[in-house]
Amino acid sequence: MTDLATIAERLDDAAQTATAIPQLAADAGIDVDTAYAVQEALVAHRLARGETLVGLKMGLTSRAKMAQVGVDEVIWGRLTDAMRVDDGGTVSVGGLIHPRIEPEVAFLLDRLPEPGEPLADFTSAVRAVAPALEVIDSRYRDFTFSLPDVIADNTSAAAYTIGPWQPVPAGIDNLGVLLEVDGRVVQTGSTAAILGDPRRALTEGIRLAGRYGVQLRTGWVFLAGAATAAVPLKPGAHVRAVVESLGTASLKAIP
Repeated sequence: MTDLATIAERLDDAAQTATAIPQLAADAGIDVDTAYAVQEALVAHRLARGETLVGLKMGLTSRAKMAQVGVDEVIWGRLTDAMRVDDGGTVSVGGLIHPRIEPEVAFLLDRLPEPGEPLADFTSAVRAVAPALEVIDSRYRDFTFSLPDVIADNTSAAAYTIGPWQPVPAGIDNLGVLLEVDGRVVQTGSTAAILGDPRRALTEGIRLAGRYGVQLRTGWVFLAGAATAAVPLKPGAHVRAVVESLGTASLKAIP
């Protein structure tokens, strides 16, 4: 088996230099558990450069996304402050390999949820909810990877934008979602695509991260997952996510 620290270094170098690399998991004999260990080591490089953990994100929570990337299991990754883009701000895609963007729902945690906490109870742990956009950028060639590969690559995390925070409504399980690029709707969907209810994504995030000794913290952001398939993000594009009852989040891609 290839040294896990070496794999993390290769992924970190790929991200920093915007250089696609071959898939690693098969040759290195990496399974899902080992992939999360690589992810932790990968993000440790970012923390060593001064970044701070600010939350978690879910991946592959919609059937559309699973089909798009060819895998079939919900996964989670880590968010740092350097990934945050202000609502209406800009993200440079010149330093990315093959960026894509997708609409999401974000939660702001008010207290630490307990693993296994019933859905009706743990929503009191959520201070607010907001529409969001996530920029993803797999470091693998041709945006092609196995499940362990994408986990090791911190679930393709690159950047994210969160719209204005709103009080959590009574139901968020079937809100309409639009993804607009340059004023044109390119994807339509529903929050029901996020595990049937975005709150279930929080349940899964608590459970799965807890399996690896990671607990969500007060004040953290939690991205519940994509409501539609991702679309390519090109320089100059103005992108907006519109989530029924929650509002909008937007950004502009620059070279």
